[in-house]
Amino acid sequence: MENILSLDQIVKSYNQHLAVDRVSFQVPRNAIFGLLGPNGAGKTSLIRIITTIIKADSGTVWFDGEKLGGRHPQQIGYMPEERGLYRKMKVGDHLLYLAQLKGLGKLEARQAIQDWLEKFEIADWWPKKVEELSKGMQQKIQFIATVVHRPKLLILDEPFSGLDPINTNLLKQEIRMLRDEGASIIFSTHRMEQVEEICEQIVLINKGENVLEGPVAAIKEQFKENLFRVDFVGELPADFPDMTRVVRREAQSVTVQLPDDGASNRLLESFLQKGLTIRSFQEILPTLNEIFIKQVAS
Repeated sequence: MENILSLDQIVKSYNQHLAVDRVSFQVPRNAIFGLLGPNGAGKTSLIRIITTIIKADSGTVWFDGEKLGGRHPQQIGYMPEERGLYRKMKVGDHLLYLAQLKGLGKLEARQAIQDWLEKFEIADWWPKKVEELSKGMQQKIQFIATVVHRPKLLILDEPFSGLDPINTNLLKQEIRMLRDEGASIIFSTHRMEQVEEICEQIVLINKGENVLEGPVAAIKEQFKENLFRVDFVGELPADFPDMTRVVRREAQSVTVQLPDDGASNRLLESFLQKGLTIRSFQEILPTLNEIFIKQVAS
């Protein structure tokens, strides 16, 4: 898959503090890519480098096949975790101002903003001042400001902060739609369940270094521990095959750890031979949250 963004051996220091230490990764085109890491890992520095707010001390960033330069920020939409709205401005005027900064003409910007406000069913917000809006309402406006110029690359830092479940799902739907329409998206959050739900690939940064990168499904496979849960009807036999380590035992289910992948078939056969009715038999893969904690703590 072609990449929209490539970082090669990026280094950034502040007053002898090494914030980013030779980080390299690629963001695939038309994908939702998770940029993960604990506080202080170097994520913010990387985002600022990608958006040209600061420069790397060394290394190269490639954007859409070209070295990252001064004209590329207009092709990037960045939604920071901290709100960057002018509280005294009216919503419509504010969005119009920001859209024109990103290169849209006034008429084009006005129509695009109107379309987004109508899509979110908030067209009557145009004359409201930003300070009149709730935290969640401001988050919607900031999202529109980020995407209104149809950037090639979106960087979303905790985009669901302050949103209720209904509006969170609405934004998730819009993010997927933007991806389907050609945008590439970097998604940064501490909520690992959200990453599992919407990201196709991730990179994990810790202490300024890249410690894990790849497709979400492949990473979960990499860290699996051959755990299987069996739900059944009947009485569980007291004895298990020698290959099996019982992790959890309940009235009508058991979780076991097996020595290798092929042992799952033998385990299932042994249960059937003992006359149990199997209701479900599934492998338990680690969550991204479990993998995150393991990698950061190690």
